[in-house]
Formats: sequence, C-alpha cells, structure tokens
Amino acid sequence: MQIIWRDSDPNPAISSTYEAARTRGIFNKRHPPKYPLAIIKASCQEDVISAVQLAITHNARIAVRAGGHSFPVWSLQDDAVLIDLGEWRECVVDAPKGIASVTPGVTSKEVNEALVSQGLMFPAGHCGDVGLGGFLLQGGMGWNCANWGWACERVDAVEVVTAQGEKLLCNAEQNAELYWAARGAGPTFPGVVTRFHLRVLPYYSAGFRSSGYIYPARLYRPVFSWVLSMIPDLDRDTEVTAVSQFVSGELCFSIFLVCMKETSAQAAAALQPLHETRPPGALREWFCKEDSLENLYREKTKSNPLDHRWCSDNTYLEDKHDVADILEEGFLTLPSPDSYAFWCPITPTSKRKLPDMAFSMQSDYYFAVYAGWKDEADDERCQSWLQLVMDRIRPYGVGAYIGESDYSKRPDRYWADDNESRLKEVCWRWDPDSRFCGFP
Repeated sequence: MQIIWRDSDPNPAISSTYEAARTRGIFNKRHPPKYPLAIIKASCQEDVISAVQLAITHNARIAVRAGGHSFPVWSLQDDAVLIDLGEWRECVVDAPKGIASVTPGVTSKEVNEALVSQGLMFPAGHCGDVGLGGFLLQGGMGWNCANWGWACERVDAVEVVTAQGEKLLCNAEQNAELYWAARGAGPTFPGVVTRFHLRVLPYYSAGFRSSGYIYPARLYRPVFSWVLSMIPDLDRDTEVTAVSQFVSGELCFSIFLVCMKETSAQAAAALQPLHETRPPGALREWFCKEDSLENLYREKTKSNPLDHRWCSDNTYLEDKHDVADILEEGFLTLPSPDSYAFWCPITPTSKRKLPDMAFSMQSDYYFAVYAGWKDEADDERCQSWLQLVMDRIRPYGVGAYIGESDYSKRPDRYWADDNESRLKEVCWRWDPDSRFCGFP
C-alpha cells in the first residue's frame, strides 16, 4: 500500500508527488483547493482495509476516488484520507454465466473492451474514461437507459469494506441494506465498494448502427417537435439524444440515434421511420451507418477534452410540459464554444416501477448542460450563466441526477422522499461516526 502524506508546510501544493496524487485522474481542471491528510493508492482489498484503519487511527474522514470524472470532484476533501482506487483495475468475465466482476477503477471503455471481444457488452457510461465505481453508485445512466433501464439494476452483488474496516459480500440475501444503498446512494454510500458483480448483455456488431442529423440552431423548434412526436413509437433497442453544440464555429441542434439490434436489416427497419419523417434543412446527416462502442467512445472523448474547466447541472422533466419552450435558452445560449447541452427521453423506463434500491429519482425526460472552457478568467461568467439558465428551468423539474450535480452547493431532490429517509438511516447505522464524506 502506498501512502502519500500531506506536507506539514501550510502550502501542500509545493510537493509535486503529493499534488500529482491529489489530482490523479481528475477530469475537471476546475477542481477545488482542498487537501486530504493522506492519499492511499490501493491495489487490493487489504489496502482499502488498511486505509480505513489509518483513518480511524487519525480520527480522519474518508473520501474515495474511482475514475475521477465527477464535475464537483467529490473525492477532494480537506483533512480526509483519500482512498484512490483508480489504478486498481481488474475485470473478470464469466461469459457462459453472463457475469463480469470489476473493481471500481475499471472504466466504461475498459469493461466493454473486455466484453465485446466475447460478444457481450455492459450499459456503462457514454464517456469511456468514466470509472464504474462512481457511475454505478449513482445509478448509472448508461447506454440505452430509457429502454434497458439503469445500469445499477444490473448489479447482482458488491464487495464492501465498511467504516469499521470489515469486508462484506452484499447482495439480496446477505447484508441487503448495503446492497440496497450501493445501487443509487452515490457519494453518500457508507463504505467502500471494492468490486461489482454485473449482469451483462449480448453485443451484436452486425446490427450496431447509428443515424445522425445535424441542423442549424434556427431549426431548433421543428426538429425538437419532430423528435418528440417520434418518441412513443421508438424502437426499444434504439437510443435517441438531442444535442446543442458548436460545429465548425456554428451553433447546431442535432439528433443522434444509436441502434443495437441483432442484424443490420433489423437496425435499418428500426431507424427508417425517423429517417423518412426528418425535417428538411440538415447541414449533415447519415443513416444506419455501421458503428461500434469503440467508435462512439472515441467521438465522446472529443466532446469532453481533459484539459478543460467544467461545470454542469441537470434536471428531470415530465412530458406534460412544453419542453422545447422550457429548454430553449439552455440549448441555444451556450456560454463557450466547448460547452454543450443534451436531452434524452427516459421513457419507457420512467413509466415502470423501479426495483427496491436507493436509486429512485427519474422522470420522462432528462436535460443536462456541460459548460466547458479553458481560461480560468471565464470561471465566473460560465458558472453564472449556468446558474441563471438552470434557475429558470428548475421550477419545471421534479428532481436531479446526483451524478451530474454538486449537491453540496446546490441541493435538489435526488431520491424519492422515503428512499432518502431510508438512505440516511442506513448511513447512520453503518457509519455512526460519519467516517465517510457523504451527506453534507
């Protein structure tokens, strides 16, 4: 186990070794000036147990990092022991049983690289560098979530180190409270998950196809109306996303479809109705193009550069509202060329009763903004824009996705009321000393 202590000097950033460990894997360059007491680079479950015991000895709180992709950078907490799981990456696939066992530091791209070669996939995050630890704990809005459900629903069991340093296997039959919490608690989970056991899906390369329609922003209304009208009849293996972003310097409003069928003919049949009814005026379009998870991860990396400063916010909306009107400002007034906003339906998943798990906040539509920029001088302008826009949208929302929120600064409704109360009880029972940096 490698321990990197904070320098006793009042300016801990002077230690290059410490600073490199403090910021390892952090996606957002606008990270907070917070300095853990010690950073543990864990490479096995025993390292995690030792790290928890170290925190108890020093009466310190514990923060955990898997991939480091959170926009508010939850893993940085003053005077805490930071357990960094990001370099401990193990992925074991049992193809006949359809199970993958992964450590939290394994990324979305890595788990699917291991699975696709065996004709399998997992509905992991859309950004390839997202660590599965944070992604699954917060619910997991993964590939085709609207139809296939939340990724955390496919977690069969978790291995956990508790606040007392005890290792447990948690599933529906044993330590069920922690299993319940591990599917949706997000950063409030009262322990360290050291391994997830996942149920995977078949992957059909022949039927993996995409369509795209990139329109000038002035066609926002007719294009959005078209997509909304097509949602009720959308194929269940097809994911649709509306995105506003700058393309070659011009603000565009685009519709992207990813279809995951068994054959190319099935994919073409699923995508054909949208292609035939699309509004005219696209700047660029493609229909039923041969695609892959590998290529989509590559394209997503271009939209989320690592050398940028970011802030994000989101909301769930019900279909009873005129979402095109409510979201117009958020879509069409982006504060910088590297910012983007996106919308996707969560139906029919949102219409069914969720399994008994902590995750419980969803609605018909989801909207999020990722504001990105490079110059620190733009911090205030971009953050103020995001707050103003979301303040106008939020009254129509029913809650937010904790994975793209800064709950310590901008509280929202992340769980159903009963689930939030139950989650707090679970946290108090399993972590009575508030050892973990969970609820603010």
